Amino acid sequence: MTEAPQPNSTFSCPTFFILTGIPGLGGVQAWLTLVFGPMYLLSLLGNGALLAVVQTDSTLHQPMFLLLATLAATDLSLATSIAPGLLAVLWLGPRPVPYAACLVQMFFVHALTAVESGVLLAMACDRAVAVGRPLHYPILVTKARVGYAALALALKAVAIVVPFPLLVARFEHFQAQTIDHAYCAHMAVVELVVGNTQANNLYGLVLSLAVSGIDILGITGSYGLIAHAVLQLPTREARAKAFGTCSSHICVILAFYVPGLFSYLTHRFGRHTVPKPVHILLSNIYLLLPPALNPLIYGAHTKQIRDRLLEIFTFKKSQF
Repeated sequence: MTEAPQPNSTFSCPTFFILTGIPGLGGVQAWLTLVFGPMYLLSLLGNGALLAVVQTDSTLHQPMFLLLATLAATDLSLATSIAPGLLAVLWLGPRPVPYAACLVQMFFVHALTAVESGVLLAMACDRAVAVGRPLHYPILVTKARVGYAALALALKAVAIVVPFPLLVARFEHFQAQTIDHAYCAHMAVVELVVGNTQANNLYGLVLSLAVSGIDILGITGSYGLIAHAVLQLPTREARAKAFGTCSSHICVILAFYVPGLFSYLTHRFGRHTVPKPVHILLSNIYLLLPPALNPLIYGAHTKQIRDRLLEIFTFKKSQF
């Protein structure tokens, strides 16, 4: 086993870092694989099934389901960017990760999180048009525009997240090689830097507030339009049906933003009151819980997907 470096040591251009997992838990953290392992398995199976259903069923090649497939692909990528390494650290103990691989993971984790937030905003806008202007929906929301939106979200995420690894790569000296975290989070690596990290801290804060803030404002505005349109409907049944088309998306929004907001607040304002292991545990739950829950939410609440999945399983069962 590689020994942890001395706290007072200074390392110049390290070739690797050591991820410790969740500090303070010792051998107990191996039991957390029983929590995060099933989460990752659900992410793989659920999002994989959603992507397969949307791809194979031509009746689902509609903007709403293409956005759902984009969300599933993002969830699958986000979970895969963190879960294998997390499970290895929890089960096998501290492990080395190459310096370049650490920066790559940092980029993908933060970029995919930004993409997911943007996809949720796009889905909110889609529902706002579908409920508020149903007659114009086929004209305003097309498959081509969904494709352009997905491409724009990916390019935006790359543009705003690339500075994270670049701002870290400019430093040549580090206090230690041991990262007290389960993955290469930007701020966890910055804590090891020897030098002025004000730019890193400021950019991380501004980016978190700007991206999440703008997306949350857009989602709130979209649902304000939805609520206004629904309240204009003449009957209670019509209002209930209109709100029902948005129930899955609301659940997914809550699953993504509530743990994320709690994790962010504990990191920014609860450093001295919330133990570090709790913060690291929350950050991992924030990244792995939504990819596990989203396919279950949409599978249970979206009739077309639920019926298609039941058809597939019924057909396979009848073959035996």
